[in-house]
Amino acid sequence: MKNELNRNYSEVTEFILLGFRAPPKLQSLLFLVFLLIYMVTVVGNISMIIVIKMDSRLQTPMYFFLRNLSYLDLCYSTVIAPKTLANFLSNEKKISYNGCAAQFFFFALFVTTEGFLLAVMAFDRFSAICSPFLYPVNMSQKVCVQLVTGSYICGGINSIVQTGFTFSLRFCGENRLDHFFCDVPALIKISCVDTFVNEIVLFTLSALIIFTTTTVILVSYAYILSTVLKIPSTRGRSKTFSTCGSHIAVVSLFYGTVFFMYAQPGAISSPEQNKIVAVFYTLIIPMLNPLIYSLRNRDVKDAVKRILCRK
Repeated sequence: MKNELNRNYSEVTEFILLGFRAPPKLQSLLFLVFLLIYMVTVVGNISMIIVIKMDSRLQTPMYFFLRNLSYLDLCYSTVIAPKTLANFLSNEKKISYNGCAAQFFFFALFVTTEGFLLAVMAFDRFSAICSPFLYPVNMSQKVCVQLVTGSYICGGINSIVQTGFTFSLRFCGENRLDHFFCDVPALIKISCVDTFVNEIVLFTLSALIIFTTTTVILVSYAYILSTVLKIPSTRGRSKTFSTCGSHIAVVSLFYGTVFFMYAQPGAISSPEQNKIVAVFYTLIIPMLNPLIYSLRNRDVKDAVKRILCRK
């Protein structure tokens, strides 16, 4: 039996993404909704990158990190959205084995990097509020570049490990993924070999990354809160803490959905539920992030007005 399975394994050269099971009319509606979301995501994040690049007043560490956040949102939504949109209009919904591996690799790279970057942004706010006199030294241009580079390195390591473990599994004839993109839970589910080690690796790495980054975020905001509460005036406290509001909103959205998806042992048991959550963090959050930062941030709104007035 095992020899037969091994022979079948060599024949699996593509996967079928089952996606969202819905009538043709609803598929068309979902296509339009997903297309609109992706268009808003692309326009919003590219606009954020351009505004920060063009306005000299936004050449600070906080906006350097924000520009990188927009770039990551744009990248990992682009890894997922075009293929998902194409599958809504296709009857076959196929993706090659190598294409599946590439999609998962880049998705894991960008999402993990974003998690570390959000932690870096919390540390930046901590440095600005709790150590304002040392801030130019602690967050110099060199340090900022090193922190972003370190985030990508951590994302790359996780992506390589996850992709290596996942695509070393054997798929014995069954190639239908009950998902709209190539993700670990769906791939583990159709493997014909024992996946206990893969599930442990998925849970352990995800939990480690989330624990490390959330610890940095929580500790940073604990110090920030302590510092803000020492400010005598209510207006001063509100003004100081308002610079953190957008980041707190983005962190809550991102980590809430990622934790639900990957950092719990039963995460791979409910594919329909996972699809809904996956839509949120692969498409909705990248669309919301630039809106959150632009609507809640006076500096960004003022920069947009200045750029428009020049024209």
